[in-house]
Amino acid sequence: MILSSMTGFARAAGTTGPVQWAWEVRSVNGRGLDVRLRVPNGYDAVGEVARAALQKTLTRGQCQLSLNLTRPEAPPRMRINEALLASLAAAVARVPCPAGMAPASLDGLLSLRGVIESDEEPTADAEALAHDLAAGVVSLVTDLVEARRTEGRQLLALVQGQLAEMARLTQAAEECPARKPEAVRARLSATIATLVAAGSLDPDRLHQEAVLLAAKADVREELDRLQAHLANAAELLAAGGPIGRKLDFLAQELGREANTLCAKANDITLSRIGLDLKAVVEQFREQVQNVE
Repeated sequence: MILSSMTGFARAAGTTGPVQWAWEVRSVNGRGLDVRLRVPNGYDAVGEVARAALQKTLTRGQCQLSLNLTRPEAPPRMRINEALLASLAAAVARVPCPAGMAPASLDGLLSLRGVIESDEEPTADAEALAHDLAAGVVSLVTDLVEARRTEGRQLLALVQGQLAEMARLTQAAEECPARKPEAVRARLSATIATLVAAGSLDPDRLHQEAVLLAAKADVREELDRLQAHLANAAELLAAGGPIGRKLDFLAQELGREANTLCAKANDITLSRIGLDLKAVVEQFREQVQNVE
């Protein structure tokens, strides 16, 4: 069985030429699948490819996907074109210096165009960068899926324990001595006897009302539905996959039956079982909110 959470984080980074790049994606629970994208200007196309890859792989969750690019800002490196400088110096030396004019100086020669050159930083090849970013997306999606599955394995252990506890409490309600017919009969008989002794009440009418009260207090149907829902939840967990919506629906149904059980309980022991069951159902509901 494979169970995935909707919570996860993944990062894929690399360097292409002078450009350092990093994909990051954060995923949290959501009713559907929503991938929000943030990329630098000019990289919308590659961002849409990444969004499509997530949408193809995931079924639920709110994802924040971003691409960060960093380029070095080192000052350009300067160098002297020594061959050109030597050629200029030789040419100046061959020309007689007119009267009243100072001979050419080194700083004057250095100021001439082409004598001092700037070595530009190399730029990233666009095709190579696009290829590396696409490969990073593949790695990113794979890592996110694994992160969500790792979280899912932890969730699986939790919800299985909660289902086991709900099954135990349901069985305890089933076996509660207060539900046995003789116990119900004894309580109703005692109540009728007290009312008859208190005044001139019709015993037959009281008997009819007692039968109605006993029928209303019967929790047989609630226990049957609880057992059916728990069996259904166990089957879903065994199958795995994107079952979060179905588990959420079952959590609501389990909560409804637990509430009815508490409302119908006519004994403190059964009432306590019902309250404990409600607490576990609520814990179960909170956990399955994170299941994909």
